Amino acid sequence: MAGIEPLVEELERSYADLQARLSDPAVYNDHREAADVGRRLKELETPYKLAVAWQAARADLVDVRNDPELASMAADLESDVARFEEELKAALVERDPADAKDVIVEVRQGVGGDEAALWAGDVFRMLSRYAERRGFKTEILSANESETGGFKEVVFAVKGDGAFSVFKYEGGTHRVQRVPETESQGRIHTSTATVAVMPEAEEVEIDIAENDLKIDVYRSTGPGGQSVNTTDSAVRITHLPTGVVVAMQDEKSQLQNRQKAMRVLRARLYELEREKEQARLSEARKVQIGSGERAEKIRTYNFAESRVTDHRIKLTVHRLDQILAGDLEEFTEAIQSEDRRLSLEAS
Repeated sequence: MAGIEPLVEELERSYADLQARLSDPAVYNDHREAADVGRRLKELETPYKLAVAWQAARADLVDVRNDPELASMAADLESDVARFEEELKAALVERDPADAKDVIVEVRQGVGGDEAALWAGDVFRMLSRYAERRGFKTEILSANESETGGFKEVVFAVKGDGAFSVFKYEGGTHRVQRVPETESQGRIHTSTATVAVMPEAEEVEIDIAENDLKIDVYRSTGPGGQSVNTTDSAVRITHLPTGVVVAMQDEKSQLQNRQKAMRVLRARLYELEREKEQARLSEARKVQIGSGERAEKIRTYNFAESRVTDHRIKLTVHRLDQILAGDLEEFTEAIQSEDRRLSLEAS
């Protein structure tokens, strides 16, 4: 990364420009642009404060160097300047614009039949508990239960500032190695569950034309295909330009199912746009940190050895029960740290 002075000058210019734009009536009255400017201003708050602290510490350092009586303070101030500079460099690494957003998480059974559905349920509970530990709120949007008590698919929202910056690292394939309850010979089976994590998009961010939607209504069905509703309350929405399909049937009201389906549809369309943007990232970085795509194996959970391994950062821990109870902070922090390191190298 180049010297810090040009970065600070550019940061100050950008911050002042965004403040001016936010007070401009033309911007204020355009909800989409106002939301975008407000988000970018919030993103710059932390680096701007660090820049102010760095400038103050550097000015103090110049003063003490010019005053023999204060020379003893120079070492501490040099340390402060260096620390603020490193923190500022890290803060100026280009952030994912979606990091502060709420998320929609989809957990599906993968390979392994009934055992995969049970494992999908375990992964759903692990992620829900992790959300609670972080102080986020969760809301189940739809759940397609299997006959054995697991989930074929479960979709839920996680709400809280910075939810995507935490949960985006959970996207991919979660693999389990254990003896299924139905296995009489005691043999270890390998099953998978796949997780997709999408930022929840605001209506002003994703404009969906009514003409682009094909909406079908039908009767809800329960496990095994039995009818659980005598009215056409289930909703299937197809976005014609992209072919994305979302179906909802958990609510008794057709309107509620439609509202939930539109939330998921907006998130999926927003994610499609993000994927196009992220395609520009270097392949080396994607390989090392991971793309978050469903097909990518990110973690293995071995019950016999109480072992969990994250394949992206080669981190292994032996406390499976705690991990399944939602204690995922160690993995998140390690991956975030590696992500920042790679971003700094690429800057």
